[in-house]
Amino acid sequence: MQVLSAEPTSDGQALTCVIADGTRRELSAALLWKRCPSAQGRVRRERGLHHTPPDGLHIRAVHAIGVYGVNIAFSDGHDRGIYPWTYLAELAQQPQMQDFIIY
Repeated sequence: MQVLSAEPTSDGQALTCVIADGTRRELSAALLWKRCPSAQGRVRRERGLHHTPPDGLHIRAVHAIGVYGVNIAFSDGHDRGIYPWTYLAELAQQPQMQDFIIY
């Protein structure tokens, strides 16, 4: 699976990733915040701090980082994580709650 592009949803609650086959996969702001690959995010996970994202968390902005990936700015001020396309693809392949909801 290859992610070609990513942009926040209109409400900022998720990041819509466009996969090479044309499908779209939404990754929640909370998931991206929890799994942020920045040094601050890794330290937070290693120390068991802030398991729960802040209330009202949303994606403020997404900036391309060359052809490598994107930087995501969150409403709590965290904006240091660079999400490589390969990392977003890994996250998009993981089962999410909406995969288990029958409409």
